[in-house]
Amino acid sequence: MNDILEERVRSDFGRARFKSFLHHVWGVISGKPTNLLSYDEIKEKLHIGGPIYRGVKTVEMKQIVGSLNRYHDFDRAFLPKQDDLAPRWQSINRAFYSDVNLPPVVLYKVGEVYFVVDGHHRVSVAREQGQEFIEAEVRECYTRVNITPDIKTEDLEILHDKVHFLERTSLDQLRPKSNIKLTIPDGFDRMLEHIAVHRYFMGLDLKRDITEEEAIMHWYDKVYMPIVKVIRKSKVLGEFPDKTEGDLYLWILDHQHYLAAQEGVPLTPPEEAARQFVGIER
Repeated sequence: MNDILEERVRSDFGRARFKSFLHHVWGVISGKPTNLLSYDEIKEKLHIGGPIYRGVKTVEMKQIVGSLNRYHDFDRAFLPKQDDLAPRWQSINRAFYSDVNLPPVVLYKVGEVYFVVDGHHRVSVAREQGQEFIEAEVRECYTRVNITPDIKTEDLEILHDKVHFLERTSLDQLRPKSNIKLTIPDGFDRMLEHIAVHRYFMGLDLKRDITEEEAIMHWYDKVYMPIVKVIRKSKVLGEFPDKTEGDLYLWILDHQHYLAAQEGVPLTPPEEAARQFVGIER
């Protein structure tokens, strides 16, 4: 019986290693990296705080997408990438077949995803054995931007820019329901420029000094949201499945300023500019 068990745990590890190899090959061919996310990189880019202990919880496996310090040892599916992981991996797998109760893994929660602090092999074996959930001690880290399990490494730069934008504007506090999303690399920097210009012209119109907070709220209420409402009404976003309302906002203003600069067309109110861009009649 022990010989059969040992053969099984060795076979399971060999299969997991081969699947990891296939994942790596597919990642190279498709251009889609299969690496785990690094907690330290996330912490640096997104300025997260914490962690705060949240107790033992049942966590869905697909939400575990990163590691505190072993992101080079396992891929995004938590398959082992190194042969020298075999002894520990097989030991955990042996315990699985023998119904041995193992302690909960330790995870950091950031947004909607989790990073393994302790228990990488347990997560790897559990996923390979088809478990959809795992018991974990959870410590939650504060973040100003939400992170979902489909996050990719290349998304981090834009999220970093979003954090900088929110730190500069406090828009998430001034307008709690706001959640501007972009895929354009320099989009948030351009929005900061829009706010600065908007503040300048507000001062000219009202003939007084405008506080930064006042300008931010007025820009969001009178420039950004009117354009977004037209975008939503037109349903034009369905023609651009990989883009966001924020992306179209930038395109519309770019188009408006291009017409003003190249063709001498006067600037129109934001809502009207959006209607013209998406082809909606009054």
